[in-house]
Amino acid sequence: MDRDAVLALLAALDFAAEKHRDQRRKGVDASPYINHPIRVAMLLAECGVSDPGILQAAILHDTLEDTRTTAAEIEAHFGPVVRGLVEEVTDDKRLPRTERKRLQIEHSATKSEGARLIKIADKIANVADIAAAPPAGWTLERRVEYLVWAEAVVTACRGTHAPLEQRWDHALDAARARLFGDASLRQ
Repeated sequence: MDRDAVLALLAALDFAAEKHRDQRRKGVDASPYINHPIRVAMLLAECGVSDPGILQAAILHDTLEDTRTTAAEIEAHFGPVVRGLVEEVTDDKRLPRTERKRLQIEHSATKSEGARLIKIADKIANVADIAAAPPAGWTLERRVEYLVWAEAVVTACRGTHAPLEQRWDHALDAARARLFGDASLRQ
């Protein structure tokens, strides 16, 4: 990766870290929120995705949805391509959760390749977190419902990137094993 691409990624990390600075993940371990977008970008890179714009958008993927960041602000800092990718993967928080989830399944197949890559990596990271450190109060049933929904989203994205999809298959199998292999979770 050339110097400009490295600087672009670091700029996205700096921006996202600042925007998410007061946020924690909902998991019982309450890890710093920034760990999640970093993990999403790392998953993409580990699977061979090297496009700096896609990796920047992966780092920034939750800024519109979960912070006071505007699309214009992302474009001013990172350009129209990154802005477009971030907008593609952003849910409309004005809609009820069930509607947002339905729309993700329905629209995932029609997203750009970059947005589908980010969606798959995001679901891999989320499924691992939900299996290992779920939000407080999430029952086994709710965790299983999340896995089923995430699988439907990823299924809509199939055919995008074989190594990432294989990583998803492994993550889903590992999450299922963790949820159903532990006798204490079967109660």
